[in-house]
Amino acid sequence: MNKLKDAKMQYDQINIPPELNQRIQAAIMQSSSKQKRSKVIPFYRKALVIATASAAAMLMIFTAAINMNTVFAQELYKMPIIGAVAKVLTFRAYEEENDNLKISVEIPTLELISQKNGNLSETINKEILALCEQYVENATRHAEEYKKAFMETGGTEEEWAMHNLAVNVSYEVKSQSDQYLSFMIEGSENWTSSSYEKKYYNLDLLTENFVSLENLLGENYISVANESIQQQIAERTEKQGAVFFSDAQGGFVSIEEDTAFYINEAGNPVVVFEKYAIAPGSEGQIEFEISIPQ
Repeated sequence: MNKLKDAKMQYDQINIPPELNQRIQAAIMQSSSKQKRSKVIPFYRKALVIATASAAAMLMIFTAAINMNTVFAQELYKMPIIGAVAKVLTFRAYEEENDNLKISVEIPTLELISQKNGNLSETINKEILALCEQYVENATRHAEEYKKAFMETGGTEEEWAMHNLAVNVSYEVKSQSDQYLSFMIEGSENWTSSSYEKKYYNLDLLTENFVSLENLLGENYISVANESIQQQIAERTEKQGAVFFSDAQGGFVSIEEDTAFYINEAGNPVVVFEKYAIAPGSEGQIEFEISIPQ
């Protein structure tokens, strides 16, 4: 009972956007006026009135759902009135196995309800599909070349079967808010780390465009990020015993304009360095969260 009372109190405090009710009432009034103008309606106009009345009925059901369902009302109110509404869904998923090579693929698609009617989602989806298909094609070729070299150096089919080579392509949504959507495409081959690839997509749903580190950190984003990363490297080295390459070994010097990053749930950019980029492979992938200047 306490949970029910709490839910009701929370619901009572929700302010339904006035634009929503106005649109519903306008649709109902429009439907009613059309029905009053004529009692004898040709077949094609009658179908139109039925469709309009159905739409009005759906709007009434929608309104009732808001009034009766607290969770639904809360989620509706969270939706941005300005800007795009986006979702990342699985477009295609499949598994294959041939010649002892296992292929597992999960390709995402971006669904974007745009206020500007742009083609951002179409552009991104075409790129994602091409990237995933190309990765699988390249990985399959790598496996064939690996097997050929293995057999030419005295390996047998039985020994080859024990390798259990696998290719994996997948995606992960890093964060989503009213303003930002951040997700990642990942491809990996379990017999080599050199072909491990990631691609990050960071979108501003209000401007319906890609987000850069400069957009998040300001015009001095390079110095802001560098200072934060150098400080975190020093802290991890001292407190955690982490090992990083020195400058002479190719260690961290500065971020670049195209340095990979994603946006976390706190809304901060997280700069990503892949395995071996600035530290020994034992350190794995290394990430640095950069706080946005206030």
